[in-house]
Amino acid sequence: MAKSPIQSPAFDAARDYPSDRIEERPAAPNAMRWSFLLTWFMRLLSILWIMKGLSAWSTILGVWTPPGAFEARSTGYQATIIYFALIDLIAAVGLWMAGTWGGIMWLLAVMSHLILAAFFPGIVSSGIMTMLFFLTLVAVYLAVSWLAAQEEQP
Repeated sequence: MAKSPIQSPAFDAARDYPSDRIEERPAAPNAMRWSFLLTWFMRLLSILWIMKGLSAWSTILGVWTPPGAFEARSTGYQATIIYFALIDLIAAVGLWMAGTWGGIMWLLAVMSHLILAAFFPGIVSSGIMTMLFFLTLVAVYLAVSWLAAQEEQP
């Protein structure tokens, strides 16, 4: 009896290909399960970044400001708010999916916010507490990611 194309070795190799999604990686036995903690940390960050992205959209749409206030601002301000309205939501989706690209997009969004807040405080206003909070989130993300990667090594 001949094998169907689905049962051929080429298709079996495709299943062995490592995924970039954290929850699809094989679990390490008797480990603390840092990858599980990383997945839920990324999902918590996702919820925070959805709120951050939606707040940028509320600025664009004038939810809490008078009509036309966004259009009256400088082009640099408008471009920055539109950038964060897009990148924050894209990063939030990637974080929720626990994909590697989600963490990278989130790091890009956070670092963009911190750099713009440091060099252009008139466009991106962030207090020192917000900047420390973002830096703490980055440090925790990097630490848990490193621990999850160490957990996967034999």
